[in-house]
Amino acid sequence: MRKGGVLTLQGKKKKVKIHYSRKENMQGLLFILPAMIPLVVFWILPVLLSGALSFTDWDMMSEEIGFRGLKNYTSLLRDPNFMGAMKNTLVFAVGSTVPTIIFGMLIALAMNGARRGSNIYRTIIFAPYITPMVAVSVVWSWIFEPRVGILNMLMKILGLPESQWLQSSKTAMLSVLIVTVWKSLGWTMIFYMEAIRKVPQSLLEAAEMDGANGFWRFWKIILPMISPTTFFLVIMSTISSLQAYDQIQILTQGGPAGATRTLLYYYYQEAFRNFDTGKASAVALVLVFITVILSLVETEISKKTVFYN
Repeated sequence: MRKGGVLTLQGKKKKVKIHYSRKENMQGLLFILPAMIPLVVFWILPVLLSGALSFTDWDMMSEEIGFRGLKNYTSLLRDPNFMGAMKNTLVFAVGSTVPTIIFGMLIALAMNGARRGSNIYRTIIFAPYITPMVAVSVVWSWIFEPRVGILNMLMKILGLPESQWLQSSKTAMLSVLIVTVWKSLGWTMIFYMEAIRKVPQSLLEAAEMDGANGFWRFWKIILPMISPTTFFLVIMSTISSLQAYDQIQILTQGGPAGATRTLLYYYYQEAFRNFDTGKASAVALVLVFITVILSLVETEISKKTVFYN
């Protein structure tokens, strides 16, 4: 409770009075101002502007802006391309996040167990993450090339059937996921290596003395102890997957036949190819809504699965 220049905090057993002044309030505001300005300019205002444009028929060129109400949203529900993009987005989010977390964790466990050359291996695995996605995608487009690509050559040597990879709607999404997961493994590995190092060795030694093998030491001790890192990586990887654009643009351009068209790429097509800014803004708000919902769901799940020591 606040009275005059005193902030009173009342608990079950006692009251704590904190004296404050207008000068201290202004100092606090000044401290957070550098962070608030870019947040307002580059996030809050664009979201509000997109929300307003989602109710219009503006094409980015005409001076007149007509009000359409909810027609942009209802047209999305009737658009098969939007529903396909929604499905592809969810498939891409799950298909990129789960393997990145699992393989990143396994690599981190292997790196922590290695005594020689771990720094070299760590650098090699982390290098793709700091390489621009455009450059990575161009190189992988050569690897996936059906006639002269390295991947089909290797499959031919191993006696496996060759594939069209990016040219087939059956394998295009898998190809994009391979590139995305491969690039993100190093980033995930670094976080897990640090988290695994912080696991108390005394717990592992005690479990070993009790007869627990390597699998059970990992399942009962290491995995719960690194669960906060897992939760963080799941959230960040999910958000990153929903924002994927560069690799899709370079590798498949959303095709073939819309097989890799995600919501973000669908937004790009509506805004900068069809010049339907109102509909594109509606897609952007749907994407924001999906991001918030997935983050909230993952947060609720974490309350029962994440162990904070």
